[in-house]
Amino acid sequence: MRQAPTSARDLLTRIIRRHRLRLTGCFALLAMWQICEALVPVLIGVIIDQAVAPSDGRALLIWGGALVVLFGFLSYGYRFGSRLGFGAMQQEIHLLRMEIADHTLAPRGVRTSLLTGETVSLATSDAEAVGTVARSFGSAIASAASVILSAVILLRTDLVIGLVVLIGVPLVLAAIQVVSPAISRRSHVQQSRIARTSGTATDFVRGLRVLKGVGAEDAATARYRLRSQEAKVAGIHTARSYGAMEGLTTGLSGLFLAVVALIAGLRALDGTITIGELVAVVGLTQFLAEPLGALGRVSAQVAGAHASAQRIVDFLQSPPLIETGDRTPIGRATGLSLDDVHTGPLDGLTVSSRPGELLGLVVEDPGAAGTLVRLLAGEVAADDLKGDVSLDGEPLSDLTVAARRARLLVSPHHPDLFEGTLRSNVDPRGTHTGAELQQVLAASVAEDVVHLHAEGLDQPVVADASTLSGGQRQRVALARALTARPATLVLHDPTTAVDAVTEQRIAEGLRGARHPEGSDLTTWLITSSPALLAQADRVVVLRGGRVVATGTHHELSHDADYRDLVLR
Repeated sequence: MRQAPTSARDLLTRIIRRHRLRLTGCFALLAMWQICEALVPVLIGVIIDQAVAPSDGRALLIWGGALVVLFGFLSYGYRFGSRLGFGAMQQEIHLLRMEIADHTLAPRGVRTSLLTGETVSLATSDAEAVGTVARSFGSAIASAASVILSAVILLRTDLVIGLVVLIGVPLVLAAIQVVSPAISRRSHVQQSRIARTSGTATDFVRGLRVLKGVGAEDAATARYRLRSQEAKVAGIHTARSYGAMEGLTTGLSGLFLAVVALIAGLRALDGTITIGELVAVVGLTQFLAEPLGALGRVSAQVAGAHASAQRIVDFLQSPPLIETGDRTPIGRATGLSLDDVHTGPLDGLTVSSRPGELLGLVVEDPGAAGTLVRLLAGEVAADDLKGDVSLDGEPLSDLTVAARRARLLVSPHHPDLFEGTLRSNVDPRGTHTGAELQQVLAASVAEDVVHLHAEGLDQPVVADASTLSGGQRQRVALARALTARPATLVLHDPTTAVDAVTEQRIAEGLRGARHPEGSDLTTWLITSSPALLAQADRVVVLRGGRVVATGTHHELSHDADYRDLVLR
């Protein structure tokens, strides 16, 4: 597996390494283009001295033909050089996007604090900013080649003018670099705030129904307005830095070139250089404004790309969400167990299940319930965990990703549904028959969702299933979990958005699908639903992060505290 870059510099230099053939051609052709551009005023000066001044028609035809050939090389050099550079840029942007996507979709997940929109921003605006460096390098090399050639020509034409150019160009470029650190720093802030704003907007769109339900539209709007204002201010500061760079480049370059033109004019007046040489010097002086400006812009582009590259590197270096090992349980499933677990609000939690058991867990603290779900999903970092979590007799963190997936499925309270069809969401791998799908659809009562649309299972589902109600999404997600048929299934509040009648049907369907007579499948239900708990073989009550009561739902219903938890 290719190692991810460890620094922004490493990421930027990697562009040259992995596109070296295409970029070599790009750099050579663009350098030829700029060299030909520099030779145009020189050749015009030669035509004046060799053909126009002596009125030599034959020389005019010869040198005129040479000028045509020069323009041919100039035109095609730029055309094909830019094509190679643009191709390298687009290929690099694509590779970066794939690298970010691969890291995001890694089997072990990614432990990052970035919002969804921020991750999307990395794969779009940041990747594009980094990819443009491929063309920027070509522009820099071509500009540098033309400046060097111009200096050589000016030295051969007149030593004084040549020395002025050789000394003045580095000084101008050095002065321009003063603004580069500010551009890099402000670009980093700008991209971060834009990404944060995009992430906030994405979250609001996904939770729009919930926001409307609780009347929080105004609070959400105010929060987004604040984030947007922060991004706007950061963008203005970055634009000011770019403006300062452009102004400094234009001003210093113009002043420097005016000095060169003045010196050339004085040298022509005293007869040190010819009229043709004066034309060449003035033409070269005007031409130098282009490569000098390009070098200044390249500096700004690289500074901005460096900020984006650092954000991408930080993401690619983020650790995996789930810690795994290389072990695979041997033999039949023996269940899931927690022994003296301490993490977050869980304080000495010990609970286990046997094969074939439908275990209900009533957790008083919603935060503790969420922590328990993340713990069973393997998302709690090892440094934050004390105690043992075992699956089928093996430490959960020692299992391979394949072994974990084959034996354990944790379905969170807010499961994700994907763009596609209802069928592709319920049966992502397409390995189940129609009869098998009908069984899980009936057990999860998701068949009602199927029958509401003329296309049935083939009805389209948009991203995050935003066209479905909360209860419909829960039933489809439950159907998907039942389709997977893992040895151990953990469900967190799978029926909070359905009515009481549907919830009772789901409870009975879940019992029938997972725990018929003789089944060795294990199910953990983290819920406070009486209908679901009534189907459990055993109910465990958690308060203060530890077990405080155990029994059947009927037995525990005589306890007032338990009734308060499940009947509130």
